[in-house]
Amino acid sequence: MSLAGWMGRPWISGLALAVLVLALELPDALTAASPKAVLVGVGAAGLMLLSRRHPIPVALLVGALYVMSTQPPGYDAPVSAMLIALCQVGRHSAAAASVVVAVAGMATSWWLHRQVVDDHLPTGLSIVLMPALPLATGYIVRLRTELSRRREQQAAEHAVREERRRIARELHDVIAHHVSVVNLYMGVARRMIPIDAERARQTLLTGEDTARRAMAEMRQLLDVLRTAGEEMENQARVGVARLPALVEESGNAALEVTGEAVTLPTTVDHAVYRIVQEALTNTRKHAGGARSRVRLAFLPDLVEVEVADDGPARPGGPGLGLGLAGMAERVSLCGGELKAGPSPAGGFVVHARIPLLEKT
Repeated sequence: MSLAGWMGRPWISGLALAVLVLALELPDALTAASPKAVLVGVGAAGLMLLSRRHPIPVALLVGALYVMSTQPPGYDAPVSAMLIALCQVGRHSAAAASVVVAVAGMATSWWLHRQVVDDHLPTGLSIVLMPALPLATGYIVRLRTELSRRREQQAAEHAVREERRRIARELHDVIAHHVSVVNLYMGVARRMIPIDAERARQTLLTGEDTARRAMAEMRQLLDVLRTAGEEMENQARVGVARLPALVEESGNAALEVTGEAVTLPTTVDHAVYRIVQEALTNTRKHAGGARSRVRLAFLPDLVEVEVADDGPARPGGPGLGLGLAGMAERVSLCGGELKAGPSPAGGFVVHARIPLLEKT
């Protein structure tokens, strides 16, 4: 365990405060050979062991020792113990309780030093207000600790939400695409059975193979959920290299690649595949029978991907539907931009531009 972890334990921190009080109070008491000061110092140090769990009772008891030590003979007040006890009240007690203790401390300080207040008001006021300073210090430390804890909690919750959204995108892309493809092949097979039984059988086999691949990708995603510390993007095993198979599988699309192909960063490679996959899925869902054209362009500093169909015009925008929202999120995470909407020439167009920040 780290030093901070050990110091976070109540009994360890209490022991450290007790040792600190002994180190500050005993030397002078032993030098002066004052049994009263030694007893007060040891008693105040012992109370420090309980100052975190019971800050207000400890502050009251240390205050009683402080008042006792100011009475004749001698003046051996445990100042360090009093300051630490008040700081512990501010750090580990409610704000209202801290205010009450502060008022009581200032009233006690005025009663003990009322002669100084009468003789020299500025000095007297500084002494009277002194108990409020360690209380305020402890309360500020408490606020900073709570703010830090809240920031850590919010960061953890944000990471969980981002991971859930990423998982949702993966599941949506895999399930929606493969189910729509299987549905397409089943429809073709149903219509072909009375006409060409062999072709219908081949279509059913293709649909069965698509369903098998869907199950394989689902298992890969579930493996990622069970395995901590592995990137989902790497586990899905999809990318630009599989675009020809994806386009061919859709049954009604063509692929055009321009520019000199380069190895894309993993996140970009994955995003391009999923954008094309989702766009083709949307075409089958919303414009059945329409033809699609997939264009992939490798440019010097970026990669462009466009999927256009010749179906009926339909509304678009990154805020509509899980599919388009997922595309927009993927492109945004890669630092690119996405446009999706009806084409002036008819049909629907999805166009993404993703910068190539690094080659991998």
